[in-house]
Amino acid sequence: MAQEVAKKLRCQRIGCDATFTEDDNPEGSCTYHDSGPIFHDGMKEWSCCKKRSHDFSLFLEILGCKSGKHTTEKPVVIKPVRSLINPIPAPVPVAASSADSSSRDSCPRCRQGFFCSDHGSQHLKDLNTKPSNSASVPAEGDVGTSAPPKKVVGINEPQICRNYCCGKTFKEIDNHDTACSYHPGPAVFHDRLRGWECCDVHVKEFDEFMSIPPCATGWHNADPS
Repeated sequence: MAQEVAKKLRCQRIGCDATFTEDDNPEGSCTYHDSGPIFHDGMKEWSCCKKRSHDFSLFLEILGCKSGKHTTEKPVVIKPVRSLINPIPAPVPVAASSADSSSRDSCPRCRQGFFCSDHGSQHLKDLNTKPSNSASVPAEGDVGTSAPPKKVVGINEPQICRNYCCGKTFKEIDNHDTACSYHPGPAVFHDRLRGWECCDVHVKEFDEFMSIPPCATGWHNADPS
């Protein structure tokens, strides 16, 4: 009676995928990765040995960093830490008044002294309640370090809107909360795709990207910084 041929088994270790038999499985015959991959911003990385590649085919060809016996048991892989991403710091509690003041200071309309539907006229009230000589008398030790004066824009002065995908010329006297159609952004360019994170629309061709219709309306803004 002919000798029974041993059944070939498929190794389940990550990065191996070889076939073996129970009778022919010596120590060191399997080369594998003992931790899973990380995918981030087009980069592929093995979390166990930190070897990486942008090309997926080359990434799969990276040899395993561990050796042992083949096995039919699927390994338990601990979710790798995404080392390619900087950790997000914990939020620091901010008092309500200081947060509101910071919000107004970062608002381009408030900085220019125009009415803002988000902050009302509070910003102008704050300006009016400040002593008139506070800006003209620098504090001791601050000479030469004060910021340059901000440009005052007239309500009939033509300005160019800096919102993404707008670029129209406007006057503040005609500006309102639905005057501008734009993308809040940001634009995303990743793995040959182009698109907008704000509306989650992505295309391959640049002409198609430029023709993606705006997804938001609001005030024209000549000072987006």
